Amino acid sequence: MTDELVRVYVPATVPMLAMLREQGLAAAEAHAVTPALREWYAEGDEEELEYVAFTRAAQDALQLLRADPGAPRRRVVVSADLPAAAVSRGNAELGSSTVRLNAPVPVTAVAAIHLDGAEAVEDVAAAANVVTEALAGDPDAQFTVDGAEDHELEWYDVTELDLLLRSAS
Repeated sequence: MTDELVRVYVPATVPMLAMLREQGLAAAEAHAVTPALREWYAEGDEEELEYVAFTRAAQDALQLLRADPGAPRRRVVVSADLPAAAVSRGNAELGSSTVRLNAPVPVTAVAAIHLDGAEAVEDVAAAANVVTEALAGDPDAQFTVDGAEDHELEWYDVTELDLLLRSAS
């Protein structure tokens, strides 16, 4: 019997990616399609629910950037397929997509790496500077964060990790 896999979206930074191959991606939380998210967004199909979880991971990546001023100003989201036993329920609040990760995400579980392109760096830098204020309800800060969210993250295969690290640093 095989363990069911859960697709998780892990917010990250470029420096966190540098450790992915040897140590795995160390993160306490990620986003996924949870029962609470399904209940909140009942009319959404699976693809829409996955997009909500992915978008929330990208928003959390802004907070990671704020905490690491030396990191390149690019949001990173790592999509990974983990055994259900490696993922615990996070916040059970209606609409939450948060899950807890019980161990670092191994590179072998990574399905794709998503990263802002060079054209997004300025907007992402501005958004990282005000993301806390946006979360607190500041409309001007939210406008700045929305500017970063207008940029779609680029998709990379895990085999492109080294190339990605060279070009994003």
